[in-house]
Amino acid sequence: MTTPGSEAQAHILIFPYPAQGHMISLLDLTHQLSLRGLTITILVTPKNLPLLNPLLSKNPSIKTLVLPFPTHPSIPHGLENCKDLPPNSFAFMTAALGGLYEPLLNWFKTHPSPPVAIISDMFLGWTHRLACELNVRRFVFSPSGAMALSVGFSLWKDNPRRKNEDDRNEVISFPKIPNCPKYPWWQISPIYRRYVHGHPNGEFIRDIMVANTESWGLVINSFTELEASYLDHLREKMGQDRVWAVGPLLPPRSKDDVSGPSERGGSSSAPVQELMAWLDSCEDHSVVYVCFGSQALLTSDQIEAVASGLDQSGIRFIWATKEPANAQVDGRYGTLPIEFEQKVAGRGIIVRGWAPQVMILGHRAVGSFLTHCGWNSVLEGLVAGVPMLAWPMGADQFVDADLLDELKVGERVCEGAGTVPNSTELARAVRESVSDNEDRRKRAKEISRAAVDAIKDDGSSATDLDGLVTHLGGLALKSM
Repeated sequence: MTTPGSEAQAHILIFPYPAQGHMISLLDLTHQLSLRGLTITILVTPKNLPLLNPLLSKNPSIKTLVLPFPTHPSIPHGLENCKDLPPNSFAFMTAALGGLYEPLLNWFKTHPSPPVAIISDMFLGWTHRLACELNVRRFVFSPSGAMALSVGFSLWKDNPRRKNEDDRNEVISFPKIPNCPKYPWWQISPIYRRYVHGHPNGEFIRDIMVANTESWGLVINSFTELEASYLDHLREKMGQDRVWAVGPLLPPRSKDDVSGPSERGGSSSAPVQELMAWLDSCEDHSVVYVCFGSQALLTSDQIEAVASGLDQSGIRFIWATKEPANAQVDGRYGTLPIEFEQKVAGRGIIVRGWAPQVMILGHRAVGSFLTHCGWNSVLEGLVAGVPMLAWPMGADQFVDADLLDELKVGERVCEGAGTVPNSTELARAVRESVSDNEDRRKRAKEISRAAVDAIKDDGSSATDLDGLVTHLGGLALKSM
């Protein structure tokens, strides 16, 4: 770890995108930067301020800049007075956040010791233009992996289109990227597809995505041993000394505890001690953990299919389910019937809402992870050394599932946000994931060791992180 010196004089603005999956890893990075002596201000909107409490309690020197969520004409009727916007609203949320340009510009110009750099989420590319106006440097933070980011950069720079506008299965290839990934059109980023189809905020979104490739540097939540070829590809695009792989970014932890605390991303809706006690009673690698992230809502048919598959499998499980708010229920989305919970009592545990995922995955009893393949979940599963059952649903999750295939630690069990899995096939995959899975488990354990080694002193990610801090400290010296 870098010894605080000149870096301590560097004032950095951290600007997360206000969605839970994006904030978690950037807050973990902020903690690491604070430990290394940087002066940090973190920009947050009012509704998300409570998510900073665990970080601020451990790092009281971090300052907050609380700016109200801007109004914007693209915000749907009825949401004008919301402090923040609901999930699944990327296009108008991103456009609305652009309204923070002037308030942030004024804050910089009136601050007695303004930041020398901005580290902002990849969805906040407009901060590159702000940084240029202020004559400071903007660093992109990517909560996605290097393979997924490479595909995203290629989409916005090369602008591929379908030959047949009616063929959702037409394959789009990326020959400039290592291993030449290919995806049917329906698996391409929905943000990009909306742009192609003429979304009203499409040009603004394209501008912020292209700005990511033009920013000074890239900080990515991955590590060399996991994605070496894709990180090399990004360095060829961004500059060899302008890409820092600092992952896996983990919650604050003790020296001997790589699993981290239970409050990462929120407090558990189930008693943590009871969950851990139940897992303690289970045999090694005998439990399947099921979670589809903080955003995905399953339809009633999907819930029924997953429940049936888990029931048929006869395997112990923990299932963290996202409960729809009343406003989101339109007849398609539902909740897990209480009758199912009663039927599997003793063999399965239902967690309604947030679960202490890092702690669960790190327990010796967990043998596999049924996941939507969000990058945070993929990294947490890999750090824990747990093989994965992949059900990618959207965004960069199809790319992440491909990486799991490439690493030989995953099995695809379903694809698509609207697809209903075959419960019999799902039951088979669940059973085999905890019984006949030694090759994948061995490979997952190898990656887990590499991940832990990467963040140790002198590991690849620790070295990159110290290099980033030294670079930021140099900016402070130049500004004096």
